Amino acid sequence: MAVGKDLEKAKKDRSYQIRTINKVLKKIRPYRFTLALSLIFAVITVILTLYFPLLTGEAVDCIIGEGMVDFAAIAPIAVKMAVIAALTALSQWAMNICNNRITYNVTRDIRDEAFKKIEILPLKYIDNHSAGDIVSRVIADVDQFADGLLMGFTQLFTGVLTILGTLFFMFRINTVISLVVLLATPISLFVAAFIAGRTYRLFRLQSETRGEETAFIDEMIGNQKVVQAFCHEDKSMKKFDEINSRLEKASLLSTFFSSITNPSTRFVNSLVYTSVGIVGAFSVIGGNLSVGQLSAFLSYANQYTKPFNEISGVITELQNAIACAARIFELIEEEPQTPDSDNAVVLGTADGNVELKNVYFSYSPDRSLIENLNLSAAKGQRIAIVGPTGCGKTTLINLLMRFYDVDSGSISVDGNDIRNVTRKSLRSNYGMVLQDTWLKSGTIRENIVMGKPDATDEEVIAAAKASHAHSFIKRLPQGYNTFITEDGGSLSQGQKQLLCITRVMLCLPPILILDEATSSIDTRTEMKIQHAFHQMMEGRTSFIIAHRLSTIQDADLILVMNDGRIIERGTHSELLEKNGFYAKLYNSQFAV
Repeated sequence: MAVGKDLEKAKKDRSYQIRTINKVLKKIRPYRFTLALSLIFAVITVILTLYFPLLTGEAVDCIIGEGMVDFAAIAPIAVKMAVIAALTALSQWAMNICNNRITYNVTRDIRDEAFKKIEILPLKYIDNHSAGDIVSRVIADVDQFADGLLMGFTQLFTGVLTILGTLFFMFRINTVISLVVLLATPISLFVAAFIAGRTYRLFRLQSETRGEETAFIDEMIGNQKVVQAFCHEDKSMKKFDEINSRLEKASLLSTFFSSITNPSTRFVNSLVYTSVGIVGAFSVIGGNLSVGQLSAFLSYANQYTKPFNEISGVITELQNAIACAARIFELIEEEPQTPDSDNAVVLGTADGNVELKNVYFSYSPDRSLIENLNLSAAKGQRIAIVGPTGCGKTTLINLLMRFYDVDSGSISVDGNDIRNVTRKSLRSNYGMVLQDTWLKSGTIRENIVMGKPDATDEEVIAAAKASHAHSFIKRLPQGYNTFITEDGGSLSQGQKQLLCITRVMLCLPPILILDEATSSIDTRTEMKIQHAFHQMMEGRTSFIIAHRLSTIQDADLILVMNDGRIIERGTHSELLEKNGFYAKLYNSQFAV
């Protein structure tokens, strides 16, 4: 039973490998001209390399005995040998240039394709996969693939050609000894195939475990403060040791199987070389072979068996490369987000009328979240959304921005179903400030003008003043030209949030989404920003998510959500009079 399962698994692995190899070949196809050049140079290199032993044999036959050396005959042979050695080196150099060009162009194309796919993947994929694993696929796995591919081009082509070429030259010299060499070949091939068949699974396991470890390291570095604050260092170390131990075992096993290939084939090849030497010696004694020819034959036997060592090593590396390529192709072939339809509307500057009709949505089929949600927001209306954690507030924002599509029902902007509107034009009409800040590596100015790259310095400064960020930006070493990393460097959480607010104030889109936009800002600054927000929201449709209910008392409409449903709606005073869920939330925040 277990043997049957192993055979079935081996068949699946072979089928998977073949499909992956076909995908790799498709990536190489655009560089077929360079590949043809590489093959031509490989043929030239092999022919010249194999012609060299013939000249060596001729030179040996010119040495008849002590004091009987035909220097006149050796001199032109020596010149030929020097010229051939130089041409061989030149053709090998040209072949390596072609191989490098193919390899690194293919890996560049794969990385480009992978990154482009990440840009259009649905948010669901990013939510369900760790960032570290995705990074590991695009960086580490592609690097491993490049190494295997380069070795394949460099050694596989020349190895196969050398085997064929040496057989041709050996059969020209002596058929019997050539048959001895040829009959021993299957043993070497069997050993290499036996080992290679077991390395693919191990290399794939190694690649997957490496991705898991990269993801864990990325997570721990990104949350180091939390780890230390909750004294989680020991548990983190135990978890890392467990993953690292699995990676060690997978690496050791894959390395062990790959490392025994070379000595195993070398042993077989030594037997071949010994057999050639013994049979050749008897042929020389019998007068069927000259000493020079035996010398050339031994050289050919060595050159014939050497590629088997190299090819067995190449096969092992190719197993690793194919395993890594399979992981990167899995990413490239992931289903992208639903593309914009051919007749999708390009939404201009929207008025800001937003309507949700009978909206149903859940992240997983077995767990309902938003059910039969109906909402109508008119131009310039300020709508606050409140409720306990997990009630669906942020999910509603994700649906408005079309980070996720509704399961049923519809969301429309100015009467246009957002599924029939291009994502770019839809999102350009939204200005969003989230509780979690997002900055990129670059200057302060570059971070502010992301939504409006052509903004003037005066516009940037005006937006920064409106968000009360101008004062702290001026105190930075280079002001607006100060370079920061994606984590904000030495900026406080509040300062990072002010930059995100400045970014929106510069664009002033017709629809605003503020998700706990002032959660990291001190009370005094928050009061000033709230005043700026009120000015900014004039004439703009605004969705405000807030846990501090004191910040949304002036909203035109307050929606109270619980378990994915709107359970109450009205103004602040109306909801207090109802003495329902909202009143309890409000009173709990101000209870003495």
